[in-house]
Amino acid sequence: MQPNPTLDQLQVFVAVAETGSFSAAARRLNRSQSVVSYTIANLEAQLELQLFERGGTREPRLTEEGKAMLEDARRMVSVLQSLRSRAEGLKQGLEAEVAVAIDVSLASPVLTCVLKAFQVQFPTVSLRVHVGALGMVWDLVLKKQADFGIGGPPMQTHDELVLLQVGQTAMTPVAAPDHPLALYEGPVPLSFIRDHIQLVITDLSEQTKGRDFGVFAYKTWRLTDVSTKHDLILAGLGWGGLPKWMVKDDLAEGRLVLLNLEPYPEAAYPLLALYPVDSPLGPAGTWLVERFKQELEKFG
Repeated sequence: MQPNPTLDQLQVFVAVAETGSFSAAARRLNRSQSVVSYTIANLEAQLELQLFERGGTREPRLTEEGKAMLEDARRMVSVLQSLRSRAEGLKQGLEAEVAVAIDVSLASPVLTCVLKAFQVQFPTVSLRVHVGALGMVWDLVLKKQADFGIGGPPMQTHDELVLLQVGQTAMTPVAAPDHPLALYEGPVPLSFIRDHIQLVITDLSEQTKGRDFGVFAYKTWRLTDVSTKHDLILAGLGWGGLPKWMVKDDLAEGRLVLLNLEPYPEAAYPLLALYPVDSPLGPAGTWLVERFKQELEKFG
């Protein structure tokens, strides 16, 4: 018959290995020393392996077989602890998973900081993060494919959504230093802008389908992610607006220059947290919204 150790036996085994004695393990587990000794003896009998060396008055020491089994036992105990934590959280109303839609203009250092803290605060909650441009955030929240979103102002009012301002972001027009728009002296007029390729972020969401924002050139290249747009602008393949936080170092080190465009000034706009009125956020989602607000305020 295959050995069938119980999780309780494995917990006792790990406790003895980590504390170095039956008595210390008994104190940690709030059991008698005789129960701990009996449990280890039963586990060894089931496995048909000696896990500890016992000699005279010496404390038990792991055998080679015991060392080999310890990591497996720890892994199984850890799974049990996670199961207990998840069950306790669910009983208290904690979400099993949170889905978030994030606008590309949100500073990635802020996103990383918030998610690191979330992992520590809610280790049992799974996370799904959608990152996109323009109306994607609103679409996903309205369709309830995301529990909440962080994005820019809506194109139209939505009574079915709760809106909370959590910060702001800014878009700024930039180009490579040798780009014709960068070399133009003084404010660049619209007539000159129109003749140079503008790199434009676009999406297929219902909120912005068929609409352009800040597009002035006759010839455009359409992209769906801001990282590619950033790379192409650095390479001198066109000009366009990028989040100010993203180009801060590029501007300081001369890889990009700020464009002085008559029809396209640097523009700041609020970042909003949004979620359905009829689907209020749970503890983890509420914590995330508040943490985004705190980190955006610090980020400036």
